[in-house]
Amino acid sequence: MLTHSTRRWLAGLGVAGAFVAASASPAVAAPAAEFDLYFQDVTVAADSPGVVRSPSLYSNESTVLNEVSVRYDYRSMTGKITLAGQNGNDCTADGEGVLLCRENFPVTVDELYGGFFGEVVIAPTDKAATGDAGELKISLKTADKEIASYASRLRVGEGVDLQAGPATTVTAAPGGKFQAPLTVFNAGTTEVDGVVALFDTDYGIRTKERFDNCLYADDFLFACEFDEKIPVSGGATATLNYELATDTYAPGSEYSSAWFMTPADFEDLLGIREEAGAEKARRGTGKTLSLDAVSAARKARSVQTDTDPNNNFGELHVDVTGKNGADLEAVGATLTGKKGAVLTAALGFRNNGPATLDHLRTDSDVTFVDVTVPTGTTAVEVPLECAPRTGNDAEWQEAGTPGAAEYRCYPGPFAPAGEELTGEFKLRIDKVIANASGAVKVNVPCECEGGFYADLKPANDIAKILVNAATGQGGGQDGGGEGGGDGGGLPVTGQSTGLIAGLGALLLAAGVGGYLVTKRRRTRFVA
Repeated sequence: MLTHSTRRWLAGLGVAGAFVAASASPAVAAPAAEFDLYFQDVTVAADSPGVVRSPSLYSNESTVLNEVSVRYDYRSMTGKITLAGQNGNDCTADGEGVLLCRENFPVTVDELYGGFFGEVVIAPTDKAATGDAGELKISLKTADKEIASYASRLRVGEGVDLQAGPATTVTAAPGGKFQAPLTVFNAGTTEVDGVVALFDTDYGIRTKERFDNCLYADDFLFACEFDEKIPVSGGATATLNYELATDTYAPGSEYSSAWFMTPADFEDLLGIREEAGAEKARRGTGKTLSLDAVSAARKARSVQTDTDPNNNFGELHVDVTGKNGADLEAVGATLTGKKGAVLTAALGFRNNGPATLDHLRTDSDVTFVDVTVPTGTTAVEVPLECAPRTGNDAEWQEAGTPGAAEYRCYPGPFAPAGEELTGEFKLRIDKVIANASGAVKVNVPCECEGGFYADLKPANDIAKILVNAATGQGGGQDGGGEGGGDGGGLPVTGQSTGLIAGLGALLLAAGVGGYLVTKRRRTRFVA
C-alpha cells in the first residue's frame, strides 16, 4: 500500500512541463489554446510484467476536450516491446507496432495540474534484452485534428529491487544541527550497480554541505548519485548533516523523504528537465559522499530499473523543540476617490514572524482571511482565492465572484516570515461616505483543514478598510491613482517562497514540476 509520502511524490512528479496558468475557468477548447503533451521516458525490466504509464496534457488555459484519441507508435521496438490498454481502455492495434486509444469521455485539462488519461501497459517480449532501445512517438487528436505530439525513449533494462532503510526520528530546535542516516538495501536477486537518492524535504530542513556527487538548490539537498555496487541482500549507509532554519516553527514537526532509484530510472524521470525550463540544481564542489569504498576498476554500468518502487522511500521525522511562533497581522487599506472611481486595495496579512508557517506537506491554508467590503462600495473584481460568505464558510463554487458584501479568502499553504501575502480587490465607489469602513480579519475560525490559532499578537488580527472622498484628482490606495491592473497577482517571489511555494526544492531543482513551484495554487495572494 502506498504511503502518504509515496502518493505525494508520485502525484507531484506527474506534472512535468506544465504551462504557466492563464485562466481559472474551464471552457470549451478554443483555437487560441496551446497544448503541450508529455510522456515520461521508460525503462522496462526484461522478463517482467512491464510498467503502467499515461500521457499528460497541459494547456495555457483550462479546457475541456472531446473525441480525444492517442496514437502510440513504437515500431522502433517491434518484437521487443508491446503496448496495450489498461483498465478497460478503448485501445486497438493500428498496424504492427502502433496502438490507437480513444477516450470515451471528455478530457478536462486544468491550467494548473493538466490532464491525465489513457493508461497503457508497456511490457517486454521474450525477445527483449538489456540494452535494447528505441523511440515512442505519441500524437494526440481531438476529432480529426492533431493538437499535440511528443517523443519518448523506450529501453530495456536489468531488473533490480531497491529498498529504503527504516524511518528515522531526531530532535532539534530552530537553528539546531542534527545527523540522519541514508540507508538503502538490495532486496532483489541481482547486484545493484549504482543508486540515486532524491530528497523531498520540508522548508525547515537545510544542509550546508556540498558533496560533489550531490545536487543542491540553495540550502536544499535535491539528489545524491552513488557509483557503489550493492550486493544481493546487502545494504549501504551514509550519514548526512542537517540543520533547522532559524525561522522553523516550534514546537512542531519537519519531514524529509529519500526516494531511491537506479541511475537509469533517474535519467527517465529528469528527461523533461531542460525542456521544462525550470531552475536547475547545482552540483556541489566539496568531497564525495560515499556509501562504501568505490572500486578502482569499473566495468561499463548496465541499464537497470527498479521492478518494485513502492518500497523505495525512506523517511526522516524531526521533532522540533522550543518555542518559535508567528504573529500574523491583518493588512487593510486607506482609499480615496470620487463617485464611480474603481480603486485597487491590496488586502491580506503580514507574517511578522519570527517563524515561517509551512503547510505545504498537507496543502492546507496557513490561515483564513475575511474581508468586509466598505459601505458605499462594490467589489467589482476579487482574487480567485476569495469567495462570498454565505454561511459559516465560503462556498468555493462561487470563488472570485464580485458583488458580495463579505468574502472569505484562502491564501495558500506557505507564509514566510517577514513578508506580506495580499490579494487585489477592486472596489467601485457607488456613494461617497465619510470614513466608509470595511475590515480585514486574519486567523478567523473555519471548519476546514488548516488555519492558525496560536497567534502571538491577536490584537492586530483586524485592520480597517477606509474609503473617503478624493481631495485631488482621481483616487487610489494611500493616495495612488485609480484602478489599474488585471485584478490578479504575480507569482510568489523571493528566495524562500520561490524555492518552497509548490512541491518544494525537489521539483524546482529537477525541472520536473518547476512551474508548479509558484503556481500550484496560482494564488493571487502574493509575497
